[in-house]
Amino acid sequence: MAMNEKEVEQQCRQFREMFEAVRREVGKVIVGHEEIVDEVLISLFSGGHVLLEGVPGLGKTLLVRTLGAALALAFRRIQFTPDLMPADITGTNIVVEDHATGRREFQFQHGPIFGQIILADEINRATPKTQSAMLEAMQEHSVTSGGQVRKLAEPFLVLATQNPIEQEGTYPLPEAQLDRFFFKVLVSYSNREQLKAILDRTTTAQEPCADCVADAQKILWAQKLVRRVVIAEHVQDYAIRLVLATHPQGEFATEMTNRFVRFGASPRGVQALVLAGKVRALLDERYHVSFDDIAQSALPALRHRLLLNFEGQAEGIRPDDVLNDMLQNVPRTQTQKLSA
Repeated sequence: MAMNEKEVEQQCRQFREMFEAVRREVGKVIVGHEEIVDEVLISLFSGGHVLLEGVPGLGKTLLVRTLGAALALAFRRIQFTPDLMPADITGTNIVVEDHATGRREFQFQHGPIFGQIILADEINRATPKTQSAMLEAMQEHSVTSGGQVRKLAEPFLVLATQNPIEQEGTYPLPEAQLDRFFFKVLVSYSNREQLKAILDRTTTAQEPCADCVADAQKILWAQKLVRRVVIAEHVQDYAIRLVLATHPQGEFATEMTNRFVRFGASPRGVQALVLAGKVRALLDERYHVSFDDIAQSALPALRHRLLLNFEGQAEGIRPDDVLNDMLQNVPRTQTQKLSA
């Protein structure tokens, strides 16, 4: 049913108020990193998962735990280690005996993946076999065990932390799993003022904590609202061309793409660009997506979907370098239209 202008404005305002409330509660505990917090929340309201990368001790785990406290959702933590097995994540069938009758039967023991906010801590310290146990849950929001498919509660969000792959004891995530993450967010060191604020909060009598400000019903409502935001055909085409520009030797590939990229982004990349653009539009009090909304989401949405070739790795090229060059060279408007 179509909404009138007042109803649209009211729902957009409610969305912004909820987004700001969650941001404010997270900010009570997390010092700085405002852009990182916003990107995590954009993923949440887009219905996508987030990969947080940074060296140990930068607050990645604390950010996820704080978000869990601000949302009335079932929070589970999985600490990934080299000896972790897939069944430790998804659960398994165990033999249970009825003491009254002596009868034994198999009963499914739910694993920690059966939550709504899943903290996959140091996910790249587990073996690829164990990492792959997350694939079905992240994509289908279900777990198959013993021939039975069990649906996960909605909303379902995986927030994974990983150490840079150069660190000892890490395994690179498979490309198929990386592609399931909506955003990859890089967590950097805190500056001088932020470190002072961290000390004031953690080495004194202060005990900052986040209050719960949103529940599952509100988040699901917000995710549906995001998908109803309008995107014009020429803006959507810009997102499409950005993704096509990551494909080496393609029609829209840039010089850097052809030289340094082995594989480009999948269709999930353009889905992430558009959905993130819709969230940014709502936050800017608009009900339509702009070119800037798309461009601002390009790095977190695409950096983990680019696989550099040997020359790119040898030259020390980063995916962000290729994407920044792409944003400068891919025109926002294109005279040639898509065929019907």
